[in-house]
Amino acid sequence: MTVEPLAGFLNRARVQVDEALARILPTPPACPAIVSDAMRYSVFAGGKRLRPMLTLASADAIGRVNPDAVGHRFIGAGDAAGADAGDGPDPFHLALPAACAIELIHTYSLIHDDLPAMDDDTLRRGRPTLHVVYGDGIAILAGDGLHAEAFTLLATAPALDDPEILRRKLRVLGLIGRAAGPTGMVGGQAIDLQAAGQAPGHALTLDADGVRGMHARKTGALIRASAVSGAIMAGAADDLVAAMDGYATEVGLAFQIVDDILDVESDPATLGKSTGKDAAAAKPTYPALFGLDRSRTLAADCLERAHAALTAAGLTDGWLGPIAEWVLHRKN
Repeated sequence: MTVEPLAGFLNRARVQVDEALARILPTPPACPAIVSDAMRYSVFAGGKRLRPMLTLASADAIGRVNPDAVGHRFIGAGDAAGADAGDGPDPFHLALPAACAIELIHTYSLIHDDLPAMDDDTLRRGRPTLHVVYGDGIAILAGDGLHAEAFTLLATAPALDDPEILRRKLRVLGLIGRAAGPTGMVGGQAIDLQAAGQAPGHALTLDADGVRGMHARKTGALIRASAVSGAIMAGAADDLVAAMDGYATEVGLAFQIVDDILDVESDPATLGKSTGKDAAAAKPTYPALFGLDRSRTLAADCLERAHAALTAAGLTDGWLGPIAEWVLHRKN
């Protein structure tokens, strides 16, 4: 598959995700205008939408190998807005709420990560961070609001009463909750603070395995949940869910390694956020531990393993492979 089909999928899916997010987020008078405005400021600041794209691409891949589980339509065909067709709802319809919920959780995590008590950053996605514009208190509340809205969405959509779909929704809700919580992203953030000396009395020194474990929680858990949620909502059998998890584990690690490299090599105008902060804070990163060349090799190894997981499971038809390639070669 060439770059053009991937670009078409990403653009089409991004539009659908953004339209859905615009509908989902509460507005006055249901919530105070300042909370609504603050949430939308961060949600619609741009961003790659990698996590929802993985969710939708995963659902599509499962739909291609197992169309009887979800109907006979793929994301790239016909109306992508989620109308029913064939034998049941299409993969996009089933996976879109989880994709949006994960993006809300990701955005909340960025808002909180940028706060003075965390990374103390003033630039995100090419513009001032939320707390710079609205203050720390509103930024905290906006992040809290996005977190809560994500789980409201997971509990209520898609609004189908089929017992099998309800079972899938419950499984996804638990999966995303674990990925976002203390055994996942929150736990990884806590380890990061300790390693950076920002948890008084609880300093932590990480070796290579420790850095990988930290990133598996901080970044990888939500990326894994993104791909696996799409597979589950599309009705994947357990072996395909496991294969998707293996693929996404490698993509998540590659994403973080490349992120560490870009913090060294890129610039704020290209990256859309501050650079050089990891080194300045003496944070444990892949370049700090292995150097840039070895870090690039480790990221490429992740890509090979991701492709191998897709090939072994017969999931090579679709956008998952090209997305992994994009993660490896991205510039921001």
